[in-house]
Amino acid sequence: MTYRVCKSFHVESGHMLSKHPGLCRFPHGHSRRIDVVLASPLLDQNEMVCDFKTLKLAVSAFIGRFDHAMAVNSNDPLLPQLKSVDERVVVFESADPTTELLAKYIFDHLSAELAAGKTYTDDRGDGYRFPPGVKLERVRVTETSTSWAEYGL
Repeated sequence: MTYRVCKSFHVESGHMLSKHPGLCRFPHGHSRRIDVVLASPLLDQNEMVCDFKTLKLAVSAFIGRFDHAMAVNSNDPLLPQLKSVDERVVVFESADPTTELLAKYIFDHLSAELAAGKTYTDDRGDGYRFPPGVKLERVRVTETSTSWAEYGL
C-alpha cells in the first residue's frame, strides 16, 4: 500500500501558443491550480509522507515565476516585444508553453529537488527535508474549470 499527499498552489498566468491554429495563439490567461502529489510506502517519524511545509519551500519560488507572467515559445516572433514591455516573461525553449509542458516543467524541477536531498529553511530558521523514500508521483495543472493536464509516473 502507498500513502499519498497533495499540495495545491494557485497562479494567475498567461501564455501564447504560437503553433495553435485558433484563438489560443493570441495572449490569454488562466487561473491555474497546480496539484503536486508525493507518495511513500512508509510514514516518517512524524507519521507523515512529508511535511507540507517541505514541499512548499521546495517548489513555491519556482511556481511563483509563473504568477502574473506570460509564458511564450522562444521562437515566437512577438517575444522581443513582450520582453521589452514586461519583465514577467517565461520562455519555453523551442516549445509552446502548453499546460502539459508546464506540468512537466514543474515535475522535472521538483524531481531534481528531491534528488538533491536539500534542507530548506523557513523564515523562522527551522530546517525541513524530504524523508527517504518519498517519490514525486505527478503534477497536475488545471487550466480551466473543465480542463487539466498531468505529468508523472
